[in-house]
Amino acid sequence: MKYKAEGISETLQLELYKRMLKPRMIEEKMLILLRQGKISKWFSGIGQEAISVGVTTALKDEEYILPMHRNLGVFTSRDIPLYRLFAQWQGKASGFTKGRDRSFHFGTQDYNIIGMISHLGPQLGVADGIALANLLKEQKHVTAVFTGEGGTSEGDFHEALNVAAVWDLPVLFCVENNGYGLSTPTNEQYRCKQIADKGKGYGIESYTINGNNILEVYKKVDKLCRSIREMPRPVLLEFKTFRMRGHEEASGTKYVPHKLMEKWAAKDPIENYQEYLHSAQLLTEEHEVEIKKEIIHEIDDHLKQAFAEDAIVLDESKELYDVYKEFIYEPVNPGNVVKNIRLVDAVSEGLKQAMEKHDNLVILGQDIADYGGVFKITEGFVDAFGKERVRNTPICESAIVSAAMGLSINGMKAVMEMQFADFVSTGFNPIVNYLAKVHYRWNENADVVIRMPCGAGVGAGPFHSQTNEAWFTKTPGLKVVYPAFPFDAKGLLTTAINDPNPVLFFEHKALYRSSYQDVPVDYYTLPFGKANLLRTGDQISIVAYGAAVHWALDVLDAHTEIKADILDLRSLQPLDTEAIFTSVKKTGKLIILQEDSMFGGIASDISAMVMENCFEYLDAPVKRVASLETPIPFAKNLENNYLPKDRFKATLQELLVY
Repeated sequence: MKYKAEGISETLQLELYKRMLKPRMIEEKMLILLRQGKISKWFSGIGQEAISVGVTTALKDEEYILPMHRNLGVFTSRDIPLYRLFAQWQGKASGFTKGRDRSFHFGTQDYNIIGMISHLGPQLGVADGIALANLLKEQKHVTAVFTGEGGTSEGDFHEALNVAAVWDLPVLFCVENNGYGLSTPTNEQYRCKQIADKGKGYGIESYTINGNNILEVYKKVDKLCRSIREMPRPVLLEFKTFRMRGHEEASGTKYVPHKLMEKWAAKDPIENYQEYLHSAQLLTEEHEVEIKKEIIHEIDDHLKQAFAEDAIVLDESKELYDVYKEFIYEPVNPGNVVKNIRLVDAVSEGLKQAMEKHDNLVILGQDIADYGGVFKITEGFVDAFGKERVRNTPICESAIVSAAMGLSINGMKAVMEMQFADFVSTGFNPIVNYLAKVHYRWNENADVVIRMPCGAGVGAGPFHSQTNEAWFTKTPGLKVVYPAFPFDAKGLLTTAINDPNPVLFFEHKALYRSSYQDVPVDYYTLPFGKANLLRTGDQISIVAYGAAVHWALDVLDAHTEIKADILDLRSLQPLDTEAIFTSVKKTGKLIILQEDSMFGGIASDISAMVMENCFEYLDAPVKRVASLETPIPFAKNLENNYLPKDRFKATLQELLVY
């Protein structure tokens, strides 16, 4: 292996050696502990140390780096105390995830490292968001994100590179091409000659680098970082290397030809570099032994500290509390000046006033800039706030959800418009596996609101009419809000934007231009988890949300003899169970109306909770009324039959006379 040290000081050359040696020696110790059952799993990066160390050394400490599970050198090069890493791998409290996640599935703002999740793709989009925040804050920073050659087959890879290219984001996409995705060789993963060739399709620079040559890695990345800081743009780097051990230790390497293993063993990045340092008279055998002894002592001392720490103590209340970042709601009372406006106008007003209040708020979505969005919610926003903060996005929901997460990590707020709630399925993974779990896992919040235009009644068929709130109400870590009136829509949206937790904000399309109300002109907020009692009566309790609230009101308006409590839930997570129980204890009867199909919907959970907590107060079975167990049809008569309006009236009357 040829080493060219021009421009690299002797001190740095030795430092690069030490930085590669430390993760190698830690790994060798961890493999022993794995066999002893003292850690649960290990993903080896032996043979790939030059990439992690070279990239991290080229970055500034204040620049974010997003590693994967073979990038121990990233963590050690950022000088994270080893005992914290050891505690993390043993599931102890002084680790980074309080025993809630394993190995390298964590991040730490103290060291500007943002860890992976097992679904590898989203972190690429997260890097986009971090880099976008740097641009908006006019910080000349580079963001580096790692993936493997297997990850380049994921849709998130395509989406993230495309977004970075379109927005000229200063991101280094670092692909460690180590020959195998678990056991699948590269010739079964892609057909281009080099992964770097994929950069051509996105119109970005790309390079193939010898990932086992520490000086080549460092020099190339350092040069690129200096350039990118001055001229922001994405760059795709393919590092050619090899995985000398299994995907994880249980996998083994029997599927790898012996000659191939021998070939790459001869290219070991540490042994070759060590020989170079000896030949260049930069490292003596005595100094080498001294360095290794120092690392051994550091490993042993920190292991003793980690082993001495008691096993993590279960505190169930703490487990539940940490699912969400604490949010202290600050009420802002509405002023006396009101205007009669539609729900669509209320959403627009709330969003606009939040943009005025939070200068770090960015709106993302398809066609939201000059066009104003398909529902014209953001019409005129570009003139008011500029295209930097009101950003059209490519059609790539997963990458934009992930980018919103990246904005939050880097100190911004994000509102993403899901053009139709139905389309959230293509962004589902980062919502339920990244945004929802990030605070519980390593104490990082997701200051993200996803607006969800939803619902039937407009003849839009199976892919533009779903009300899919139940996909998210069962996911701990998400908040779900679903207003039925303009007043609530504005006040709840401003609260959602203030809340540092991820919020799914559902807006019913059929109500956009049909629901009018007097709404305060000024900025105000409304609390989550507080249902609104719209009508009072002692015969029966009606619980509903969204368009279903209006259907229930229509029935009561047509049947004034029915004396009912009508509760508009307004938010589904958190849910105002106290208001539901209070009403049921008063009336003794409960009917729950939802637009979603019945099985697995929120009505089922409310019914179960009432049966468990209010059984002795009930004078009749709890009834649920919902849409048919079919996709939503297009034709008007089919859609009318699908929706539960008529069935609600009949079921209500049956329950009244039970």
